[in-house]
Formats: sequence, C-alpha cells, structure tokens
Amino acid sequence: MNRPQSILIFLPDGSPRSVKIAEITNRVVKAVFIPRNKLEYAGEREEAKSVGLYFLFGESSEKARPVVYIGEAEDCYTRLKQHNREKEFWNYAVVMVSKINAFTKAHVKYLEHLSVKMAKEANRYDTENGNIPAKSYLPEHMEADLLDSFDTIKILLSTLGFPIFESVAKQSVDKAEILELSAKDIKAEGDLIDDGFVVFKGSEARKDATPSCQEYLITLRNKLLKDGIIEELEDKLVFREDYIFNSPSTAGGVLLGRATNGWTSWRNGKGKTLDELKRK
Repeated sequence: MNRPQSILIFLPDGSPRSVKIAEITNRVVKAVFIPRNKLEYAGEREEAKSVGLYFLFGESSEKARPVVYIGEAEDCYTRLKQHNREKEFWNYAVVMVSKINAFTKAHVKYLEHLSVKMAKEANRYDTENGNIPAKSYLPEHMEADLLDSFDTIKILLSTLGFPIFESVAKQSVDKAEILELSAKDIKAEGDLIDDGFVVFKGSEARKDATPSCQEYLITLRNKLLKDGIIEELEDKLVFREDYIFNSPSTAGGVLLGRATNGWTSWRNGKGKTLDELKRK
C-alpha cells in the first residue's frame, strides 16, 4: 500500500534541470541525479564519490523501450567518468548512497543484484546488464536492512522520473479499469497509467498499416517487432509483453495501423470511452 511521504530535493546550483539531491528525510539513502553534461560539476559533491549503486538512463534509436544500466562502485564518480568515455546511450545518471556512509562493497553488490533482478522482472526498461550479478553473502539482519533501503531507492527513482521497478502487469489492475479496443479483426486490452498508456500482453494488432499511416507509428511498430515485444501470428500481430505507450492515441495507432483518437477508441466493459471516463 502506498502511503503519504515527504521527499526533500535540494538543487546545489539552483537550477531545476541540473544536479539534484533527493532524500526521504527519515531514511538513510540519498539519491544524486546527474545530467551527463553536469558530470564534472557532480564530481565536486562528496556524495557522488561515495560507495554506492548507480543507474544510467537513456534512449536508443533502435530500441522500443528506454534503456537502463545498473552498477555499483566504491567511488561512483570515478566509475561514471569511465562510462562517460565508454557508453554512448545514457543521458542521466542517478547515484544511490548512504547518508551516514554505512554502505560497504558487499552492501552495494547485494543492491546491484536485487536491482537488476527486479528491473528485468518489471520489464519497463531495456536492461543493458546482460546477466543478473551474483548476490553477495550477508547476514540475515543486514539483508532485511537492505530490503528497506531498496524500498527507498524505488521511491526516489520514481520521484525523479524513472519508475523502473513498477510493474504494470494486467493482474495488478482492477478489472473494472481495463479498457478495450476492438475492430472486426483484432482485440486489445490496456489501461491509462501515470506515465502513459499500457497495452497488455496478448493484445492483438493489425499486421499491415494503411498507406496513410504516419511514419512515427510505422517506425515504432518496426521497433516493437525487432525487440520481440510483438510478433507475427498468422494474419495479425500479437503482444508478447506488456508495453507502455506515451498516449492512448499512439497505442491505438500502432494497433490499428493508422491514425486514431485513442480517447474515443478505447472503451471500458460498459462501452464508455476513455474520454467519458477521464475527461468529462
């Protein structure tokens, strides 16, 4: 169950688009948000040089989902400088450290293992980590403390705009909230969520787009096919995974292979449109 919480975000140089320091005041984990072009400035902060867990976020022109790489380091800033030279995709880094300098190498290796595992299970981002790292051995009471730290990490990442651990699976949605898009040859199910519109696994899409279909819809359909998120099955396309679109209209356009107003084409079980449900 979600509960009300207060999060403090400090802007060291006064700019809301620059480095941010975020924390839940009664928790021990602190997040440092670093735009790539502010990496050198972030290196002046002691937090960025600590033992910690880090996340690199970006986009790929070849992938349908945003991309994340998760790692750990005894000096996160030094590791980020290395990734600045070697990894192309990322635009933002988020470093998670202990406010009381309590993290050790074993602690962050455990958090790295858990983070990669949970990110792959949530499947909202394309995880650059090929394999799930080995889990370091820790006493049971330390694991319990780190699970509490992981809960804080999840909240801070979502607050900063990166909900990589939040599942959007159909079974987690109230049946009354599920929306349908139907045409004579396909049927799909989805839901309007906080950061877009999710189309659920098993939904169908038309195999061929219309000649007038916008290029961005065709490009996205091709990315989804290439990434295996949808696949051809006889005379239609089928979603093999849940996928979040940026709007109900983009979702509807990909499914139908043509421009569509998603606010009127998606309906609940009683026939009410998304527009009637959410905008009237």
